[in-house]
Amino acid sequence: MGSHHSIRMIVGIFGNGASLLLYCVPILTFWRVVKKKSTEEFSCVPYIVALLNCLLYTWYALPVVSNGWENFPVVTINGFGVLLEFSFIFIYFWFSSPKRKKKVALRLVGVVIVFSCVGMISTFALKSHHLRKLFVGCIGLVASVAMYGSPLVAMKQVIKTKSVEFMPFYLSFFSFSASSLWLAYGLLSHDLFLASPNLVGSPLGLLQLVLYCIYRNKGKEEEEEEGCVKEAVANWDMEKNNAKQIPHQNGSQV
Repeated sequence: MGSHHSIRMIVGIFGNGASLLLYCVPILTFWRVVKKKSTEEFSCVPYIVALLNCLLYTWYALPVVSNGWENFPVVTINGFGVLLEFSFIFIYFWFSSPKRKKKVALRLVGVVIVFSCVGMISTFALKSHHLRKLFVGCIGLVASVAMYGSPLVAMKQVIKTKSVEFMPFYLSFFSFSASSLWLAYGLLSHDLFLASPNLVGSPLGLLQLVLYCIYRNKGKEEEEEEGCVKEAVANWDMEKNNAKQIPHQNGSQV
């Protein structure tokens, strides 16, 4: 029993590490947003959904819902995730267009309302830890599936544009790593609500990596081809101009 608990905690620590790196990957994206003072083609939806997921699983792992601190690793990483996601959404809101600002605000209000309702119902309406875990876990399960499904938007864009510019490698890699580790943690904990979302997240993370490997050189190849075409056109124009100048020079000498 003791060794099983130790293994579970070790997997939880590794899961925390992978999730920490996953949450930090968008820092590069938002540094780009700050430098360019534009959100470009980036979507805020993944960060809104991730915020709801972090809020729900922080609440799920707290002693109000869980039995004591049995899921302490879940509290620490999701609590940190809440702070980061709020920061990302604030930066996105600050640099987005008025139309996008309205959409972000409405979605954020929706997240606050959903989380507040879950917190109130689980605290005052449900009296046992079992019922609270069941209720919060079901809502968290839906949010997690939505969070892991949100990269499908980026994957669609990768296939459409044949470019991985808006789907960074490290985001896909740490998503796959974190999902796989939390899947193992959930199975070791015999906790369906921790394991189930990652049954979706892990294959999706792997699919993102496969797409990255397929399309990572496509954009470069197209840029090189475009560069070659431009160079060929420039050389052709130069030769054409030279051909025009030669008769003119011969005529001036006569």
